[in-house]
Amino acid sequence: MDQTTTQQFTTTTQIIRDAYKNLDAGVWDYVAGGAESETTLLRNRQALDSLALRPRVLNDVTEVDVTGRFLGMNQRIPVMLAPIGSLQRIHPDGSAAGARASEAFGVSMYLSSVTEPDYEGVREVSSGNLIYQLYVHGDEDWFWQRVDAVTALDYKALALTVDTQVYSRRERDLIKGFQPRGPRPSTDSFQAAMTWDMVSRVRDRLKMPLILKGIATAEDAAKAVELGVEVVHISNHGGRQLDFGRGTIEILPEVVEAVGGRAEIVIDGGFTRGTDIIKAKALGADMVCIGKLYCFGLAAAGQAGVAGVLEILETELQNAMALLGARAFAELNPRYVAPSVPVRPASVFTAQPFSDIPPTVV
Repeated sequence: MDQTTTQQFTTTTQIIRDAYKNLDAGVWDYVAGGAESETTLLRNRQALDSLALRPRVLNDVTEVDVTGRFLGMNQRIPVMLAPIGSLQRIHPDGSAAGARASEAFGVSMYLSSVTEPDYEGVREVSSGNLIYQLYVHGDEDWFWQRVDAVTALDYKALALTVDTQVYSRRERDLIKGFQPRGPRPSTDSFQAAMTWDMVSRVRDRLKMPLILKGIATAEDAAKAVELGVEVVHISNHGGRQLDFGRGTIEILPEVVEAVGGRAEIVIDGGFTRGTDIIKAKALGADMVCIGKLYCFGLAAAGQAGVAGVLEILETELQNAMALLGARAFAELNPRYVAPSVPVRPASVFTAQPFSDIPPTVV
């Protein structure tokens, strides 16, 4: 770990505590909350908590490799920063802080098309491996103008988010009157009109890998790879879109089977520990995206907070892999996990039970 960051944070619990202190109530709820009853939000964490690890003993784990690889790019750990809108509301540096931290650490970052700085501003501060996530806010001429612009700036892939046909009812935001910058059904008819036919046209013309973010069934995963999509991203938008969905790690096995090695698989949804990442890797994911945890790091200390999140996850991965008896992710398989009963009621923070966030705000 970087010594400066280590002195400030040694656990993600500390990061979450500082984030809570630094954010006003509206922004906190935007980051920590979900849609309607928040059932999907809680199921993300509950599904992870419902898997136990099955360690193997008497293996030489003096050296443990926790690196990853995504679309031919080396990753220091198999983690990417998720695309988050309105990062500038969380910290003045916004997406620039995430871009700098991810480049310095050695992982890729998704950049949302509804955050600041935008794709030009972020590229000015980072030469790292950036992926552009695009909400469709105009016709195909508008779409291709934006794609051509990020292609010229050496973005490595394009992600289309496919689970935001309309903007969900996020009751925490509605109650507080919080208005993050983001898509709205009144102005985003183009997003609502997206179809598989458009995906096919984009894949035929696009000069970089295509990611579909928001896949939640084997059927849609199979359709994506049939159309030549290079990356299937399992996501329920962090529980912030459709309520009463499944936890994402519950979806992972059926998607892995449907994809059959024809595309890379990314997953997000409640991942806040190294052991969470190990569970996803054991079940067949190539990469894990962190969203809320990324935001908490940003809120806690800007770029240093995001770096702290990544460094702590790396330490947790190294420790847990050694204790699991695995020297590299390639050794893992579904036999390393087993169903189990969660020891705590579902909460966003069951993996950080000492974060001391009042129950009324989680």
